[in-house]
Amino acid sequence: MSFKQLSQQSHPRADSAVSSSHTDVKSTTGPGRWQKVWKEFLEPVVFAVVITQFLATLVGVDGVSMMPNLRNGERVFVPKYETWLHKAGVGDFKRGDILIFKPPREAASKLPELMKSAPMNLWTYRPFLIKRLIALPGDHVSVQGGEVTVNGVKLDAAWTTDYWREQGCWDQQSEVANNATSTSIEGQRVNAVPDRKEFVVPNNTYYVMGDNRSPGGSEDSRIVGPILKRDVAGRAAAVIWPIMRKTTMTYDCVNRQANAPAGTPLLNWRLLTRPTAFDALLGTSGK
Repeated sequence: MSFKQLSQQSHPRADSAVSSSHTDVKSTTGPGRWQKVWKEFLEPVVFAVVITQFLATLVGVDGVSMMPNLRNGERVFVPKYETWLHKAGVGDFKRGDILIFKPPREAASKLPELMKSAPMNLWTYRPFLIKRLIALPGDHVSVQGGEVTVNGVKLDAAWTTDYWREQGCWDQQSEVANNATSTSIEGQRVNAVPDRKEFVVPNNTYYVMGDNRSPGGSEDSRIVGPILKRDVAGRAAAVIWPIMRKTTMTYDCVNRQANAPAGTPLLNWRLLTRPTAFDALLGTSGK
């Protein structure tokens, strides 16, 4: 029932007065109604979209592929403006950066965990992953015995391999620990990329790996291949949440899961700087 009909039923003997009054109300409150909708609902949504798409956003870490440096459930700050500048040709991401990106479509179609379903299975989508940038376009990458070499320089990955050695499950034997790209992981055939001892990173792509160097700890460029620059959402620049973090978190190598954190809680706000080991790769090129 319209406002006019309701008014006419409420005042049956004052049709002309109500009609005149209704016309006045419509002309004076119509724009105000839309202004209220804009201010209270649309403006915050538009503002939030602009902020998260073009300026900055927060991304949650899901899983253990970036342990020990990032834990499941932590939230990282991503300066999105950097990504737009890079896409415009201003600067580029650097080796050692932690990137948020979508996996290649072909690989996602072959690995169920890299393809998610929307509510009611209305559509499928590739979830964002978080890994560390190891090599740039043109770089030559090889992996042998769990150690990575870029452009002939062995990368000192002590920032993560020391932890996995202590846990007793630093992977040095599997297919992905001995190939730059591998057809399988933990005996599971994926066939997204062929077996290659050395890999040259193509133009407009990046080679990424997770910090988790335990068997099956990370599905990264060794399994899915290089990631496209256009699929990169941004760089994880800092940890924002939780505010406090307990100092120790061990890993159950048998069940392949993180144990409950222990130790003294410390402030968890921290910048995610590049490991200094990547400085050894400055100035190197595979070309």
